[in-house]
Amino acid sequence: MEGNLKNVLVLSFGFLLLFTAYGGLQSLQPVQRGGPGRGSAQHALRRHAAVLHVPAARPHREARLQVDPRARHVLLRGLLAGQLLRQLSSGVWGNLISSLVFGQMPTQGTIPEEQLQACGASDCLMATVSANSTNRPSQDLIYTLLGIYTGCGFLAVLLMAVFLEPVRDAQPEGEDEKQAPPFWSTLLSTFKLLRDKRLRLLILLPMLSGFEQAFLSGDYTRSYTTCALGIQFVGYVMICFGAADALCSVLFGRLARHTGRTVLFALGAVTQLACIIALLLWKPHPSQLPVFFVFPSLWGMADAVWQTQNNALFGVLFEKNKEAAFANYRLWEALGFVIAFGYSTFLCVSVKLYVLLGVLSAAMAAYGAVEYTESRKADGPLAAGRTKPAEDGATQTKL
Repeated sequence: MEGNLKNVLVLSFGFLLLFTAYGGLQSLQPVQRGGPGRGSAQHALRRHAAVLHVPAARPHREARLQVDPRARHVLLRGLLAGQLLRQLSSGVWGNLISSLVFGQMPTQGTIPEEQLQACGASDCLMATVSANSTNRPSQDLIYTLLGIYTGCGFLAVLLMAVFLEPVRDAQPEGEDEKQAPPFWSTLLSTFKLLRDKRLRLLILLPMLSGFEQAFLSGDYTRSYTTCALGIQFVGYVMICFGAADALCSVLFGRLARHTGRTVLFALGAVTQLACIIALLLWKPHPSQLPVFFVFPSLWGMADAVWQTQNNALFGVLFEKNKEAAFANYRLWEALGFVIAFGYSTFLCVSVKLYVLLGVLSAAMAAYGAVEYTESRKADGPLAAGRTKPAEDGATQTKL
């Protein structure tokens, strides 16, 4: 048991270092000024690769965690702590480093009012490429930041290579291999599950997750934060999102035991709806500095609802086909990212907000239809699963 706990801690800190670099670079990528929409196009390509990979992925890693049952509870708690640590690292530490490094840039001075008029929902990237430009960090600062991130990645590999211990399989040798389904079986089961009408309705939920995360990391950081404040504030803004997302994920997982999923879905929808409407109306200005951090915090709270409750819902509805269900979940979430980053290069921010509003409305209507249909079945999975903790569904895919 001590060896398993040690491995969990080593993996947690290894991923902490790795995602510190990854998260920081990911937040800065959409605000690159190498060309119109260059960063968003790179994001779209990376998510496109994820779309191609997900259906062929092996069954859940959770199924591979065959260890001494007496140690499993400790291991599970450690993995959940590691998940929170990874989210915090991706959303806090990497962004903090980038903001501190880019904070050494010379003072930009007062941003002209005509440039501020093109910020926010009025920003049309292809039409006014130079309107929301900012001072590019010096090469020395860029190399310094990349050197820090490279060092974090190297330390992560070194930590796991030196301190990670082999884990003995509690199952008889060869038993796990016999249970593992063949590649084509896993691939086909992912798409066969789409015959289920409930899944066809619910694919809008993971797509919403992809759309809304893409908007915040791509458009909000570029058209609101970078445009009105400068690139050195992107990290601080994303810290608010990451911290709120990670902490609310833990809170909502526990709160769902008492309120149920429907209340939390309503909270997430209302919060994101209010943010979308406000972002359509708001004209960002440097004098309104606190407001730039309020939006990502609220956005992170709404995203925490989607990340915890979507997973719980899929875990309950498709209990007998969890591998295929969660493969579909990641597939459609990645597709949402691809679409959002794909049109990011030629649509105005206001149009993107209206698209996001439409996806949110359609996803909530589809969820409501599934919830209503299942509630009429006395022996339906939602009726039977209302008393289950929401963390169970999140654990299935987060591990």
